[in-house]
Amino acid sequence: MTNRSELPTTRDEAVRRDADDPLRALSAHFDLPTGIIYLDGNSLGPPPRRAIDRLTHVAGVEWAGGLIKSWNDANWINLPKTCGAKVARLIGAAADDVIVADSVSANIFKLAGALWRRYGGAVGFEAGEFPTDSYVLQGLSDLSGAPLRQLPSGADPFAGDVKVFVKSAVDYKTAAIADISHIEKKAQAANGAVIWDLSHATGVVDLDLARDGALYAVGCGYKFLNGGPGAPAFVYAVGELAQSLRQPLSGWMGHAAPFAFDQQYAPAVGVSRFACGTPPILSLSALDAALDVFDGARMAQLETKARTLGDMFLSRVRSAGLETISPDVGERRGGHVSLRYEHGYEVVQALIARGVIGDFRAPDIMRFGFSPAYLSYADVWDGADALLSILQTEEWRKPEFAVRRSVT
Repeated sequence: MTNRSELPTTRDEAVRRDADDPLRALSAHFDLPTGIIYLDGNSLGPPPRRAIDRLTHVAGVEWAGGLIKSWNDANWINLPKTCGAKVARLIGAAADDVIVADSVSANIFKLAGALWRRYGGAVGFEAGEFPTDSYVLQGLSDLSGAPLRQLPSGADPFAGDVKVFVKSAVDYKTAAIADISHIEKKAQAANGAVIWDLSHATGVVDLDLARDGALYAVGCGYKFLNGGPGAPAFVYAVGELAQSLRQPLSGWMGHAAPFAFDQQYAPAVGVSRFACGTPPILSLSALDAALDVFDGARMAQLETKARTLGDMFLSRVRSAGLETISPDVGERRGGHVSLRYEHGYEVVQALIARGVIGDFRAPDIMRFGFSPAYLSYADVWDGADALLSILQTEEWRKPEFAVRRSVT
């Protein structure tokens, strides 16, 4: 873990740290707008050049030229598995146990429905969980009659009647990292199951699901994986266990033989049964290319850099008296930090006007993401400078920064 004494204390030191950064070559894959410091990769990653090039090729050559033949000739039909194998390497899973399909919300429903059918009991989530996770469980409960439990933060999820529990590996507000192994041991002792939401973890945290005993997970492709807005999500389910599950969204792409056009559903082998509708080839292709940025990169190095960038940022802004709800300097956390401030929305808007892009979460949380693939230490130093300046000058009080937009 980082010690405060190891952090850059001047901008020149930050620049020297960049020169010695073993990950510095990764930034060449990205082409961010001039003058922008992008501290929001935890919500939407920027496009790698190769993803843009791939989109152009797929649209202009494979779709425009190959037309429907490209399902075979360009191997479109196998993209969900191809992408899944690339994601698997980043989360410590077997290549055949991950498939890219649909959205996180749909995938939680599919897994939770399949697991509740198997285990019974109640379905549960922790207070403060990302809203879509709890909303989906509410919908499943309404539809199926499964009892629904909202548990206090930090409670033993399997102390009562919960048998299927949804939990984020990295908390979307605080960036606290869950103890996957510990919770999995509780689940398996109680004959229950955990669905891990890896949306804020994949691509920035050194995950090893197989080592930690995790059996089921979902995650998105548009945050630290840089797959583009609305990039498809993924499902992880250990092969022999997936084989025993019957998921409720039994669409044709999850069929054992989709082009036999049989009227009776027969699930595909393993995790492939968690596919549903026709795969979105343009967005899948962008994600597939974006995942290649991670070739040769070690997740342990990526996590260490992200945490060090966050440590440096927290150390610099501490003088402004801001409260952090994230693990503090030197503690393990995901790829973002969150600061609480009554006028956080206005401050974030003032930062964006200066070219420093973070985000805001109601009611008063400013989030700053530290993607290690393209951010430099100097970037983060300058971003902290901008925040301190806006707070000191009270620039955030300008009326235009109080206007609430649709997406915050």
